[in-house]
Parts: sequence; C-alpha cells; structure tokens
Amino acid sequence: MTEPSRETPPEAAEPAPGEDEATTESPVEGSDGGETRAGAADEPEETDGDDDASATGPASTQDESADGGEAKAAELSEAQAELAAQRELRARIEQRKAEKEGPVTAGGKLSGKAADLLAAVRAVESGTKSVGALLDAPEPESRRPAPAAAPATTVRPAPVERAAASAETLTAVREVLARGGAPESLTGQVATVLGEGAAEALREDPWQLLSVPGVQPEHADGFARALLGAECGPGDPRRAVALVAWLLERAALKGHTALEDADVRAGLAKLSVPDPEEAVQQAISEGAVLVFQEEDDQVAEEESEDDREAAPEEADIPVLLGLDRYALAEESLADGLARLAKTVTAEDWEGPELVRAAGGHGLVAHTGGEAARSEPVALAEAARSRGLRVAVAAHSANGVRRLRSPAPTGPGAAPSSAVDGAETSGTSASAGSADGHPGAEAVTVAALLSGAAGPGRDEEGALALDLLVVLDAPQLDVETVAMLVESLPDGCRLVLSGDPGVLGSAGAGRVFGDVLAARVCPQIASRVPDPGPIGELVSGIGIGELNQVEAPGKEVVIVPVRDAGEAVHRTVQLVADSVPRAIGVPTAQTQVITVGHGGSAGTRALNAALKQRLNPGPGRFGGFDPGDRVAYVTSPGRTVTGTVVSADAEGLRLECEGEELVVPKERVESALRHGWALTAHQAAGMRWPAAVVVLPGDAAHSLDRPWVYTAFGRGERHLSVVHGVDQALPRAVAEGVAQDRTTRLRPLLEALLAVGEE
Repeated sequence: MTEPSRETPPEAAEPAPGEDEATTESPVEGSDGGETRAGAADEPEETDGDDDASATGPASTQDESADGGEAKAAELSEAQAELAAQRELRARIEQRKAEKEGPVTAGGKLSGKAADLLAAVRAVESGTKSVGALLDAPEPESRRPAPAAAPATTVRPAPVERAAASAETLTAVREVLARGGAPESLTGQVATVLGEGAAEALREDPWQLLSVPGVQPEHADGFARALLGAECGPGDPRRAVALVAWLLERAALKGHTALEDADVRAGLAKLSVPDPEEAVQQAISEGAVLVFQEEDDQVAEEESEDDREAAPEEADIPVLLGLDRYALAEESLADGLARLAKTVTAEDWEGPELVRAAGGHGLVAHTGGEAARSEPVALAEAARSRGLRVAVAAHSANGVRRLRSPAPTGPGAAPSSAVDGAETSGTSASAGSADGHPGAEAVTVAALLSGAAGPGRDEEGALALDLLVVLDAPQLDVETVAMLVESLPDGCRLVLSGDPGVLGSAGAGRVFGDVLAARVCPQIASRVPDPGPIGELVSGIGIGELNQVEAPGKEVVIVPVRDAGEAVHRTVQLVADSVPRAIGVPTAQTQVITVGHGGSAGTRALNAALKQRLNPGPGRFGGFDPGDRVAYVTSPGRTVTGTVVSADAEGLRLECEGEELVVPKERVESALRHGWALTAHQAAGMRWPAAVVVLPGDAAHSLDRPWVYTAFGRGERHLSVVHGVDQALPRAVAEGVAQDRTTRLRPLLEALLAVGEE
C-alpha cells in the first residue's frame, strides 16, 4: 500500500516557550479545536491498513534469504498456526462448494456487455464455478449434524508446516531475477508465491512478479523489458491480465472485495494499457478475475413492469470484477450465515433483550461501545449456565484482556492492564460475567481458528460449540469470518458484536456493516453508554458532534502545537514525563496514535524520537534493541504489539501480550516496526490506560469521523490530543464520512435470508 509521503526525520525536540505540564492545559473543548489532517498521507487512512496488510514490504526492501532459515523447520507460532488453519479451512470450503449438486444459477438478469463478460467466464470455467449474484441460490444444505448437548471428545488439529522451497527452485528463481535486474532479496517470496515452477513461470510471463506483495507495475515492467527485450510492450496481453489482478489486490488492501469494471478500466488507462476494455476481457477469459452483476431486489420490486420494459437493457446495475479468493469467501460466508440462521431450534430464553434474541435465532447482531461489551459476555454466561458449550472470541489479545479487567474511570484508579499480568495476557482468559464472576472462556479469533486455544474441534472438524460470541466484529475481514463460520456446526448460535462507528478491518470486506445493512437478523442496540469524559466525548463524535466535556480529573487534555516539530517534542514529553507523573499511567501503558506511517509526525518520526528518549541504542538487530516497543504484522491485516526481549541466530524474540514470538531475521525489516506510535487502523480493537493522539497540521486531509472516533476512543483513563489542525477536526467530525467499501456480501445475504426473516 502506498506509504505516506513527504517523510522527514524527527525534528529537534527543543522546549516550546512557556511549555509546562501538558496535563495542566485546559480540558479538550471539542468545538474550538481544529486539526489539520496529516497531509503526510498519499491516501486516506486506509493506507495504514494497506501498509499493514502488505506486510512483506516493497520490492527494494525485501530481506528474504535463500539459505538457512527457509530449509530449517522452526517452532510454529500462533500466527503460523493460524495461516495453516486458514489453508486447511479454505480447502474444505472449496471442497464443500464443489460437492454441491450443480453450479449456482446466476446471470439471468445480465444483458449487453455484462452478458458478454459472464459468457466469457462460463466459457473458461465450463460451468463448474459459481459466478454471479446467487439470487436464485438454493437453501443452504446441512453441513453436519448439530452437536450433542454433552461435550464430545475434541481434537485440536496439528498445524501443518508449510513446505520450504527446494534449493533447486531457489537457485533457478535467483538466476531469473538476476537476469531481469530484480533484487535477489525477492527470491524467497517469489518461490513461495509461485511455487516450484516459479522460475519457468517468470520466464514465460515476467509480469507474474506483480503477484509478490509490494512489487509495483514499474518494477514488473522493468523486469519484463530485461527478459523479453523487443517483445515487451505496454499492450502485451500478459501485462494486461497481471495489471487487472494487481488493481483488484490493491483495492482489497483498502477493504474492497470487488471493483466496478469502469474503475478497473480507468486504472488500466492510467497504467498506459492501450485498450483497457480488451484487457478486462482478456483477464476474464483467462480466469484471472470473475465478473458479477447484482441487482438490488428492493429497487427491482418497486419498479413496475412497464418501467422495466421501457428501460434500456443495460440498467444502472454496475458490473463488478473480483478475485476468486474474495468471491469464494463472500459466497461461503453468506451460505454459512444462512445455514446457521436456518438450523437453530428457536427457544424461549428469559433475560435481557440480547439473551432473548439469541435464544430464538441462529444469527444476532449486537452494537454498542466499549461498555456494551458486558452484554454479550453476560449472554455467554447465561448460555453456559444452561449447559451449552460457549466461547467468546475477540479480535486481539488486548481485547481478551479487557474482558477480564473493566477500565477504571477515576483518576486514582489502578491501570487495568498493569494488575492483570500473565493471568490476563496471551490468547485465552476467562471472561468476567456481569456480576464479576468468571464466565465463558475468552480467546482470540486467531487462536480459536488455529486450535491454540478454545474448545477444540469434533471428529468432523467443527468447533465444539453451541454458542459463539464474537467481539470487535468490525475489525474482522471477510476471509477470517468465512473460515470462522465454516467451522461452526449446524445448530450453533452466532452473535456478532461490535461498535459500528470504528474504522473497518485492515483486510478486505465489511462483514459487520454488511450484516447490519442487510437486516436479515435481529439487531440489538445497546443502551449502555461509555462512562466518563472520554466516553462522553467519543459518543458525541459518533453522531457528528465534537462537544466540550468536563474533565475534572484531567481525563481529556488538549495540547496545542504550531508545527510538526513541536508536535513530536510535546508527544515525547507527554509519554515520558507528564502522563506518568500527573495521571499515574506508566510510560509502558501509554500508546501514541497518529494518522500515517510517513510524514513529519507519522509513526516513523515519532517512534524515532520516542526510542531516543525511552530506549536509546544502536539498533543492533535490524534497527531494534532489547526493550524496544514494537508492532509486529503476524499476518496480513493482523498487528500485535509487544517488546523486544532478545535476538539470536533464529531472529528477534518478542514478548507480546504474555506470549513469546520469534520474528525470523528475514522478516524483521518487512513485518516489524517500532510500536510506541501506531496508526489508528493498527490500534483499532485495542485500548490502553492512556492514549496520546497526534494531529499535526499536515494531517487535515486524512481525517474523517471514523478515524477520529477510533483514535479518541483508545484511552481507558486518559486522552491527550496534540492538536495542530485548527478547524479541520470539528469539520472532519461533522462532515467526514468514510468512503464506502465495494462488497457483495449484503445482496448475497438478502437473497438467502431476507424472505425467511420476514
């Protein structure tokens, strides 16, 4: 993904005139504080998610070595186990779809160009692949029997380690890369992505280099020119197909699971493709992308028959192009959610509204802020008291920790994350019920899928559960939720809970938003407000108002700055001195949040200044020293925070939420950043006792309401706003609605469930 531009080294941290305790400044008065959007970003905040998702980094910075570590089997971390589980579950999804009696009927409403595109797909795939809207999809078939009431013997699947590329493959790939002038450091990635025939594949089609994350079209073009010479040209069909797929992968980094064909053609034109229309047709005919056209059923019902006859054949229904992996995930997820909704036996459960809804339905959506998390946890405890097998899954280990330790609101209260220790860290904990007693087991989604924690699986591979409560649902991408739902047995209840106001997932899809928009299941909106001045401030932001709040305990503080250099200096002062002394929150429990990675006050500049103050050192291992705070992208779209413990021949050893992880030395440069400062996308779904949000003057264009809502809500006890954007902040809160994502899940759900729910 595009990194923020105009990066500069951290500016000298010289004292600002009249600088005092930051916490003695007046409380934030939202109405008169304006921020300037960190203009340091080339793209909106989604770029943070993009950058994290493309964790492998740009072509010029890869550090993959062809020897040693790739042939050596290392102990599997939770992230590696998660990836292994994902591969296994994807294979099961594909097998299940292939076992259906016939292909899903689709495309009946297509005409003109759309019909031609769909005909091309069917010609290539011979009718064996599901394409289209699935508007006439059959009832979801029963996948497996409902689990017995008594706990069955469960098995945890042993993670399968991915086979390392052979020495011959690595040697051949290295030779081809050298001939094309590409960095040798790409060798390992190319071999991993393209497999054992990678070298021959590159010789036949040099633009396949674009399938390696981080490689840009100009890199692939240069590589192709070096290999093909005069045969290479901008209109080469191989280039066209690769660029179509690259554009869709790039869109996925911003959350889209598909793009309108007009947008794809416009993107191809910018990349000097002579005939974008022909390029799209070529990509479809070769099966590189799929084509869809999905009609809004509600609009179609409102149109009279005469209107439809009078309208031209090609209505305003957009033609969408998508990659197979996201199409498969959305279709499988829609099918799985419909299966759960239709296989649950409705029961009358007494209790609050959420409990009653879960008793009568297989799928329930629950919305609310941080304090509202107590409601689905209480539901889990109530179900457990009925003898059901229950689990609560959160997006991150930080989220699991928060289930056990409600955030204190008073200025003298002990920091919640400080007192939990090992008991509340890691991937599993006992979720507290509403009355404070231990309840259902709480795990991370990744640990649940990998088998590292949770109830384990039955003999048929399904999770041994009768109810699964998923918290922080907006942070989950479509592939993750599809694998989760595919793992649930028939008759299992699923409750998706989260705050719809926060930034969406770093990966592709908008699962929680699509489920809410489809209105195919009960939606329970919590009435529990987030407490204290921070809760009041964030609640106002959620409805577009930046209100003044009373903060007698300095829970919310504004720190005005004139420029980026002063912003960096004041941020360091807050973290290292003012917040620990005046608020009582240690430096290690204060998180800095900013708009992007680049720029004069982005994560790079802030982390450099914070390291110099808090843990100075030579950066003996890839720029890191023991004691450094870090953010580790364990898999695309998933970031964990931790601390460097040591380094050895295997790599960098981290302590992350009570778990020890090893970052292989070849991945340090691409997957690891210093973590005193994070982007709001990285911080979404996590909270800390104190948060310092940095809004330098050049950040104004990057701000919108979801960004501000997410960033300001990360502090449990204290929020400092380093403010330099003038009126851009209230304007962003009032007017800055985030750009929508293009997805297909909503119409798929409506087609499968809308009639039944009515």
